[in-house]
Amino acid sequence: MPQIHEKIHELTVGQLAARSGAAVSALHFYESKGLISSRRTTGNQRRYSRDTLRRVAFVRAAQRVGIPLATIREVLAQLPEERTPTREDWARLSEAWRSELDERIRQLNRLRDHLTDCIGCGCLSLDTCVLSNPDDVFGERSTGSRLMAEHGGDRPKPQTRERAPEDSR
Repeated sequence: MPQIHEKIHELTVGQLAARSGAAVSALHFYESKGLISSRRTTGNQRRYSRDTLRRVAFVRAAQRVGIPLATIREVLAQLPEERTPTREDWARLSEAWRSELDERIRQLNRLRDHLTDCIGCGCLSLDTCVLSNPDDVFGERSTGSRLMAEHGGDRPKPQTRERAPEDSR
């Protein structure tokens, strides 16, 4: 990992990428989403404060556990004067995120446990399809998984997380 002299208070995007392990495109993406910020030189080059390294580490750690970027942005916006998250901030936030992660784990376990049911069918048209109709929302009215598409507004859509460009590889 390249060392940066302690007297240097600002980093180029290349230095930030090298030190953080994030691709330059990911850093640009984070900046466009308001997760990090930079100043521009007279030559229009980005310069990041050294504490941006900690913000990037915070964002990447939160992403690794499945926290959506929009949620991460909301949390970072609540810190006073765009302060870099501290260890105490992470402890508080990770405790708050625990129940959300536990629910996702329950959903994934349920999906894993019922995956075999649909593999045998091959067409996802079982009378009660646990993948297309996980809570059997329409089972009282009719059968078949295609009801989900016809009545998609009756159930909340699954949450998706925004992905940095490097995540989509």
